[in-house]
Amino acid sequence: MTSLATVAAQGADLVAPAAPDGVFSLVWLLIALPLAGAAILLVVGRRADRWGHLLGTLMPVASFIIALVMFAQLLGRPDEQRSVVQHLYDWMVVGTFRIPIAFQLDQLSMTFVLLITGVGSLIHIYSIGYMRGDPGRVRFFGELNLFVAAMLLLVLADNYLLLYFGWEGVGLASYLLIGFWFAKPVAAVAGNKAFVMNRVGDMGMSIAVMLLFVTFGAVGFGDVFAAVPQADETTLTWIGLALLFGACAKSAQFPLQAWLLDAMEGPTPVSALIHAATMVTAGVYLVARSNPIFDAAPAAATAVVVVGAITLLMGAIIGCAKDDIKKSLAGSTMSQIGYMVLAAGLGPVGYAFALFHLLTHGFFKATLFLGAGSVMHGMRDEVDMRRYGALRTVMMLTFVGFGAAYLAILGIPPFSGFFSKDKIIEAAFSQGIVIGLVTLVGAGITAFYMTRMIIMTFFGKARWDDDQHPHESPPVMTVPILVLALASTVGGIALAWNSSIESWLAPVVGFSEPHLAIPNWGLSLITLVVVLVGAFLGWAQYGRAPVPVTAPRGAWPTRAARADLYGDALNESLFMRPGQWLTRVLVFVENRLVDGLVNGTAATIGGISGRTRRWQTGFVRSYALSMLGGVVLVGATFLLVRL
Repeated sequence: MTSLATVAAQGADLVAPAAPDGVFSLVWLLIALPLAGAAILLVVGRRADRWGHLLGTLMPVASFIIALVMFAQLLGRPDEQRSVVQHLYDWMVVGTFRIPIAFQLDQLSMTFVLLITGVGSLIHIYSIGYMRGDPGRVRFFGELNLFVAAMLLLVLADNYLLLYFGWEGVGLASYLLIGFWFAKPVAAVAGNKAFVMNRVGDMGMSIAVMLLFVTFGAVGFGDVFAAVPQADETTLTWIGLALLFGACAKSAQFPLQAWLLDAMEGPTPVSALIHAATMVTAGVYLVARSNPIFDAAPAAATAVVVVGAITLLMGAIIGCAKDDIKKSLAGSTMSQIGYMVLAAGLGPVGYAFALFHLLTHGFFKATLFLGAGSVMHGMRDEVDMRRYGALRTVMMLTFVGFGAAYLAILGIPPFSGFFSKDKIIEAAFSQGIVIGLVTLVGAGITAFYMTRMIIMTFFGKARWDDDQHPHESPPVMTVPILVLALASTVGGIALAWNSSIESWLAPVVGFSEPHLAIPNWGLSLITLVVVLVGAFLGWAQYGRAPVPVTAPRGAWPTRAARADLYGDALNESLFMRPGQWLTRVLVFVENRLVDGLVNGTAATIGGISGRTRRWQTGFVRSYALSMLGGVVLVGATFLLVRL
């Protein structure tokens, strides 16, 4: 196998895609199966109540099986033959400019396909139990299938315009699922908020696609990346910033992060799918796929690092103060995606590690959200952790799965987060002490809020009401949790073994080994100490004293974190309120000036016409008198002039 150093030197974009053969001729089927499931279920509706959930689950499972076969086939090929492009037909043809419907399966897209279909299938299975009895269950599975299909299109597209089509599909599916219980005003508002904020980010994405076309005359990955070395750095910087703005919305990064916390109003399986396998990973994919652009535009790459660093800390701080278990996990997702975005901004030293953490995060964050859903299921939809406590005694399987994911996100060896997050911290320190300290502090805060969460939920004194009667979830829900918990436990070891994840991804994103002033094991030891200190502080505050059922007011930092660090207030002050005033001014101009001018002109002409109309009497004697008067007037004028 080609060495990592050689691959990095050659550049990932020099590998020519191969024509599809054998099982690779079925790449289109990966998308078609869940898309067909969505079409059938959304058209048939309630008539599929008895079997719709089974069909909806079968489709992503079938895609996952096909993906596993393709993955095995790719492993049997040398590095230079692991990229396959399947051209179906030309979508747009304008002169010599062509945009095809074509799918590119390489190491990067294969990684995402396995995550989307694998974790997505387990979430579908879990949903069979979670959504049992819901009158909209068929619609739910149809929209869930649509979500998976759109995300698969996004990661398999071989050009930016087709990627944008999947990008918008993901936005549509998220809107439908976040607002699934649209009869609840808060859910409807959350869906609208996610939709609007993602449309703002999509402006950046659409501008990037247009800039790519204007600059390169093409939007295909191969054509664009081959022309990048000849492009102007300033232009590439603007393209990179536009791509980053789009990624900020999809991946809930600063300054477009506010929608993610409200997105918890959707059913819990939706939260798991958004946070672990689909929507929030799209931005990381976009930056990684566009690596030649960001490598050639250092200013844009620096902006990626800054955005990731800010969001990493913001999400972690928010997670410390939320009593809603799902919103605390949402803050955690912001923070963990921030780690990935930061790493992707570091270039070849960080791309592979960003994607490594994306995979392990997919395992443990899906486990955490499904575990939270199991707790809610047993607690009659109660989400306030202050009303939990001691649930390990009645929900042992859920506790085991949640506990494994807790150790994984903390980065306790040998759980998966230890191998992926520590690599990001190493890469960050290799590029600068400030960036490294941000990732290290984030690890400590993560340990604090996750310890707070697990203590408030599973330990201490029971704080639930007498009529709740918490109980373990059925096997259709607990089995997916335990499978994902197993992946959270051993997945990191498997991916890190003999640098397998770096070797796998290097031909596409490149790879450079980070160089540290201290040994890797020394930094890992420091990180572990910081994590243990954070966990100890969480235990000291929430484990040694009773947790009050009603949250105390707290100091200003606590109140700020509960208010999402005033993200909504900032958006309201900078955008919503000025937008309202601008609208009022435009309405005034429209009503008083534009309409006033138009209506005033019409009224003036109408008045003149009305008065002129009086001269038209229809009597000959009146017209003769007018003519006589005119003759007299002309004659008098003539005489005056002569005199």
